[in-house]
Amino acid sequence: MTNQARGLHAQLLESLGPAITAGEYPPGSVLRTDELAQRFDVSRTVIREAVRVLESMHLVESRRRVGVTVRPTEEWNVYDPQVIRWRLAGADRPRQLRSLTVLRSAVEPVAAGLAAQFATPEQCAALTEEALGMVATSRGRQLDAYLVHDIAFHRVVLRASGNEMFARLGDVVAEVLSGRTRHQVMFEDPDPAAVTLHVQVAEAVREGDALRAERLTREIAVGALQELDVLAP
Repeated sequence: MTNQARGLHAQLLESLGPAITAGEYPPGSVLRTDELAQRFDVSRTVIREAVRVLESMHLVESRRRVGVTVRPTEEWNVYDPQVIRWRLAGADRPRQLRSLTVLRSAVEPVAAGLAAQFATPEQCAALTEEALGMVATSRGRQLDAYLVHDIAFHRVVLRASGNEMFARLGDVVAEVLSGRTRHQVMFEDPDPAAVTLHVQVAEAVREGDALRAERLTREIAVGALQELDVLAP
């Protein structure tokens, strides 16, 4: 695929993906190649490439003599980072944020408890470094800089758990945190209590205190849900 075709393919995806996840093409809708080619002024090759990506996300399925059909919502790969990004960009953002935050509240406290048992010295040092980075960027409306440390912190917790299933959720958590910042579902400066809790989680993991690490991480999750009650009711 040429660079130009690749660019057109990306543009088409960024039009079709959000339209499907926002319900502009409801489940059962048939996307006709000819109509898409005319509407978006792209070749059939570009459409086929975009459809392959959408199929990999289980958003659509292609059937001979039927065309490209939008699949039921319950069949979508809702863990795909791009699907998460598209859904967070739509009108259903508050519900999507709550759903993802509840998922985090179920997984991350357990991961933190495991991290306290299995984290390497390098992972403990990384957690401390990222927590201190969060402290340093938590004032003065530095949300983009804060986000970098916040994402890195939670990725380390998930990896340090030693559970490969938890570790693979790092991209999901990154999209949730990025989406909150991107769509301004954050206070201008992060909650000081939440920042302090991250520092304390790093300490608990470093000290091997699994119960404390799990309890503190659950407090972070509860706080995140309470923020949504205010910012995205």
